[in-house]
Amino acid sequence: MSDSLSKPLTGKKGKTGPRRHLPIARVLFGLLALIGIAFVLRITLVNDPTGGRPVQEADITSTRNGNTLANDVVSSEHSGPVTITADPQQYPAGETPPADTHGGTPAVSEMGQPDLFGALPDLSEETADGPIPRISATGLTPFAAYQRPAAEAVASGDPMIAVIVTGLGINELGSLGAIDQLPADVTMAFAPYGRTLGTTVAAARADGHEILLEVPMEPFDYPQNDPGPQTLLSGEPARANLDKLFWLMARFGGYVGLINNMGARFTASAADFSTIMEELGARGLGYLDDGSSNRSLAPQLAEGNKVPFAKADVVIDANPSRTSILAALASLEAKALENGHAIGIVSALPISVAAVAEWARDLKAKGIALVPASALMK
Repeated sequence: MSDSLSKPLTGKKGKTGPRRHLPIARVLFGLLALIGIAFVLRITLVNDPTGGRPVQEADITSTRNGNTLANDVVSSEHSGPVTITADPQQYPAGETPPADTHGGTPAVSEMGQPDLFGALPDLSEETADGPIPRISATGLTPFAAYQRPAAEAVASGDPMIAVIVTGLGINELGSLGAIDQLPADVTMAFAPYGRTLGTTVAAARADGHEILLEVPMEPFDYPQNDPGPQTLLSGEPARANLDKLFWLMARFGGYVGLINNMGARFTASAADFSTIMEELGARGLGYLDDGSSNRSLAPQLAEGNKVPFAKADVVIDANPSRTSILAALASLEAKALENGHAIGIVSALPISVAAVAEWARDLKAKGIALVPASALMK
């Protein structure tokens, strides 16, 4: 037993020593080295940088367009406009296009069927939030298309007063009451939040009123004083404020321009407000400043972007009592007689609406013309 344990191990056929194995690692290393050498030799000796891949040459200087759809759009066979907006060099933003062969602006009847708000398809651009105003391909601006005519009053040379009623659209009955009581030359400004805007805005347009869109802008004490959802804020990226603006602009259509709701901080910030004013100029819309902030940069920015603009002179119902309202209206008359024109802002409170309606009946007898806001927007 002890002898068998002390014997050395043996291989096959009784031979002593370790078993022999093939050097696999060395073989694989050698194969890889041969492959690498072959690859280097092919690149060096064979002039084929594409490695044998199929190749088709194209003349990069060719002017031929292979996009058949694009070719169809710009083909001379298609005589209609192919741009979304007018050429800014031919029709600068804020300017009325030249008269057509009938002696007026491009015929509204030729621009498609108006929607519920009286907005024309050729003056609308589709967005994710809905249609928003734009300049037509013929150069007609929403400001020119949707304004209430006032040529006779302007030509008369009489002092002119524009009155804008704000805060409409939220209370349906109150809004419809204001539309019924007030003369058609009173301009209506609608907030973008009412559930019945389809009814109230359409009623105002059908009654002949000119329309403005109220846009909420950041006051100095925001958010303690919050003008509403989608408020334009200072210090935010320009894209964020434009997205909010487009949402607000898509709430309804048929308006000549915008009017601020609050906004003392926002309108004092050139970096923020300039983006909005540029957009209004590019879309052919006007801007009316409610006059609540002396720090507003609206006059300068509107002029720089060719935006039709005016600033309110008097807040008619700062004190919502009949006596104070009538006193404010008298002050408005005095300003119009002094300067040739004046603009008043009034809320949609029943007492305010009733007082303005009564006052407006006697205005013509005083030698003063009541005009829509657009008539006083330069």
